[in-house]
Amino acid sequence: MFEGVIPALITPFEDGRIDRVSLKRLIDHQIEGGVHAIVPCGTTGESATLTHDEHKELITLCLEYVDGRVPVIAGTGSNSTSESIALTHFAKVAGVAGALLITPYYNKPTQEGLYQHYKAVAEAVDIPIVLYNVPGRTSVDMVPSTVTRLAKIPNIVAIKEATADLERASVIRDECGDALTLISGDDATFLPFLSIGGRGAISVTANLVPDKVVAIWNHWQAGETQEALAIHQQLLTLNRLLFCQTSPIPVKAAAAMMGLCRAELRLPLTPLDEPFGTPLQAALKQLGVVADGS
Repeated sequence: MFEGVIPALITPFEDGRIDRVSLKRLIDHQIEGGVHAIVPCGTTGESATLTHDEHKELITLCLEYVDGRVPVIAGTGSNSTSESIALTHFAKVAGVAGALLITPYYNKPTQEGLYQHYKAVAEAVDIPIVLYNVPGRTSVDMVPSTVTRLAKIPNIVAIKEATADLERASVIRDECGDALTLISGDDATFLPFLSIGGRGAISVTANLVPDKVVAIWNHWQAGETQEALAIHQQLLTLNRLLFCQTSPIPVKAAAAMMGLCRAELRLPLTPLDEPFGTPLQAALKQLGVVADGS
């Protein structure tokens, strides 16, 4: 149901509030770059520091401005099952195409707890659901056997697997088959992920260079593996630098360098440390998205 390049949209702020002008600029930048859907309110969008009202505002703004040009998949996950259900229900009523739900963070549920959490949301809200496993952020790892159980629930349609573990992804693919779409949550391994049955990426890098990330997908789909590999190599440095500090610190700094939005973050995140700014700007210049004189 969901495949291709799907940016995990950063949330632009101005003086502590959602910057609506920059949000529209960012959305246009993605769609002009050829992306296949957009995810607001994910971890890259600083969802953990959005109030419930802001969460709803951001989903509504994205839907209104996207206006059907691409599907909108809203991040609606939480470490509270009841809160996840409430946010997912709002997103469905608002008109999103699907919901992305991160594994509950901080609580550190068991595998049975993870299963029951997602089952409860899926049964409460009849909307396509994308699982999201990122143990480096949540301190809980949803193992393939749990994913396989969840894939049997009809409206759980995909997983964003952000471990960069291709063996794990291969196991999920083997056990779930076409019942669950594999989506990469790691830009650096997007191309090899496609080689083991992946069907896309929910991407941080696409915030900046959506056309290049989309080109990897398009070349791969056309059987042009060498062309896809060439772009993969071009993006290696940028992909690495976008995680030189906690995301979305670097990607927001890069977006500001490109004039897409301010670099403003919400505490406890702080601006990019000075030593990383120069190589990040150099990487953007090499890709031709920042002028030499900037």
